[in-house]
Amino acid sequence: MSSKVIDRDTAVHQDAPRLKGKGTSLRERVFHLSLWVSLAVAVVFLASLLAYVLSEGWSRLDPRLWMNFPDYIDPTQGGAQSAIMGTVWVIGFTAVYCLPTGILTAIYLEEYADPDKWWNRAIEINIQNLAAVPSIVYGILGLGIISRGLGFGQTVLTASLTLSLLVLPVVIISSREAIRAVPQSIRQASLALGATQWQTIWRQVLPAAVPGMATGSILALSRAIGEAAPLLLLGGLTFITFNPSGVQSQFTVLPIQIFNWISQSRAEFVSLASAAIVILLAILLAMNSVAIWLRNRYSRTW
Repeated sequence: MSSKVIDRDTAVHQDAPRLKGKGTSLRERVFHLSLWVSLAVAVVFLASLLAYVLSEGWSRLDPRLWMNFPDYIDPTQGGAQSAIMGTVWVIGFTAVYCLPTGILTAIYLEEYADPDKWWNRAIEINIQNLAAVPSIVYGILGLGIISRGLGFGQTVLTASLTLSLLVLPVVIISSREAIRAVPQSIRQASLALGATQWQTIWRQVLPAAVPGMATGSILALSRAIGEAAPLLLLGGLTFITFNPSGVQSQFTVLPIQIFNWISQSRAEFVSLASAAIVILLAILLAMNSVAIWLRNRYSRTW
């Protein structure tokens, strides 16, 4: 009888993991189903947005859109050349300002900084907090300090510095993650062969981390290119009939131009705004495609 009890207990214990595995499998199936539903909802909304914008702006997707300047008297002949060129200028200088600063900061925090020092911990906490600050706050900062405090005015330089501050935490965090993903054995092998720490970083760590750093940087710039709120606070003009000629030039960008056109009552401006949205989405998709290509082309598995 005792042997039967022991066998029964053994059978129960043997079945327990099996029952637990069934429950885990069910939870996994529900989780996978929820992921697919979320993806389907996102794709449907994106497809609906693209279909609506294309249907509204198809009549204005022609060379007039990028060859002509805005025209509020005859919107059928108006274009967005000044906004497109202003976007190129602002995002170009944003990359010049924020990418070297963000990458060098990531190198310092990952390779040189002592985590036991209080100032290094303070820097890390501030970077993580700044990544979650709303963009409008950066607009207020740029207006009060960069535009008025430093006297740069409503120029391309002010807009670029403000957007650099906006995306700098994202560049730092993504670059740190890319550097952290490089195995320590690579560093140890380089140092064991007699290389200095900087030679190890420059010749071993950075080449291995470039795909992740490039992907994060492009995605950060993709966020900056679609920002309108901080630039509106900085005084980005809504009607400009000239292209920027330098960092001290006044500017407008595509999000501001779209915002201005969509607020007009005439149907022609709605078509113009929709066509400009298509151009902006095309630029964003191109930048994201480059990021995906870089990640797939140069990524390494350790």
